[in-house]
Amino acid sequence: MTDFPNRVLLDFGIGENDAIADEEVRAVMAEEINKPENRGYADNGCNEFKEAVAKFMLRQFNVKLDAVTEINHCIGSKPALAMLPYAFINAGDVTLMTVPGYPVAGTHTKYCGGTVYNLPLNAERNFFPDFESVPDSIFQRAKLLILNYPNSPTGQVASIEFYEKVIELANEHKFVVVQDAAHVMFTYRGKPLSFLQIDGAKEVGIEVHSLSKGWNMIGWRIGWVCGNSLIVRAFADIKDNSDSGQFLAIQKAAIAALNNPEIPAQTNQKYYRRLQKLVKTLQGLGFECTIPGGTYFLYVKAPIGTTDGQKFESAEDVSQYLIREHSICTVPWDNAGAFLRFSVTYIAQDEKAEDDLMQDLVDRLNGIKFEFNS
Repeated sequence: MTDFPNRVLLDFGIGENDAIADEEVRAVMAEEINKPENRGYADNGCNEFKEAVAKFMLRQFNVKLDAVTEINHCIGSKPALAMLPYAFINAGDVTLMTVPGYPVAGTHTKYCGGTVYNLPLNAERNFFPDFESVPDSIFQRAKLLILNYPNSPTGQVASIEFYEKVIELANEHKFVVVQDAAHVMFTYRGKPLSFLQIDGAKEVGIEVHSLSKGWNMIGWRIGWVCGNSLIVRAFADIKDNSDSGQFLAIQKAAIAALNNPEIPAQTNQKYYRRLQKLVKTLQGLGFECTIPGGTYFLYVKAPIGTTDGQKFESAEDVSQYLIREHSICTVPWDNAGAFLRFSVTYIAQDEKAEDDLMQDLVDRLNGIKFEFNS
């Protein structure tokens, strides 16, 4: 990049919303931050937030939850995924995790002395894990299955049939299911689907939600864990010895966010529009891609070279080429085939700015003929 000091970076690598929280949410925060009653420790959350979550889950997914026993707040989904292994993993136990994916639960599984067994999400299987390939010896030691749908980074969305299979396996092998639903409000293929909508889900697992994505509350660090009451209680016990709860003013602002269905709807529309533009642009440049089922990521097969002699051994090679030669930032994934992740959370003030950025992408790569494996 030092060869082009004046060229603006096209950043398709960043994985966080480009907009700030809704004005209504910020107004509530501004009011609540000055109230003395919000100054203290929140521990495992205020009842009002849990009740707002219960109302949201019923309205959005028709999932009935007990606000007292089946919901607990978390300081964003990342800490929740980090804490959960401490409730279930002992030395020698196994956490089943899909890859590519968010590694936090796996990292903390290892801190507990456990082992991570990776379930590759291959294009040939439409980015669903192959449970049939898991050895019985692994299932015998499995305590957790970590899922993430809509899936980051592949964009695949779960089906009712897939979740039914997961529940069947969890009952058979006695492991706990943790479904990371951080991107659930970014669903473009049908309605958003909660794991807890499926019969039997609450008996075997929980779902982790976040207000970061759908509500533009990235830095606010607020989310929740919901589902099986014993698992929620186990999480709450770990959490109670790990943090003192999120600032109450943030929880109360989050209530305003949850009570306004227009916020995630508008955010969904914005990123879907951007994905449509990016898919059309990349297709015009020779890439094979379609609109994902969900998330604000586009997971694209990486080229193996260019017709002018450039060769790529991995997605990492492609990513380095794009940023070094063209100042285009992407995220490479090589653990289930060679793919590039493009994010549509780039900074753009309006649709014209979006269109200008797409044109800039075309101008930088126009004339380059990428080669792909068939």
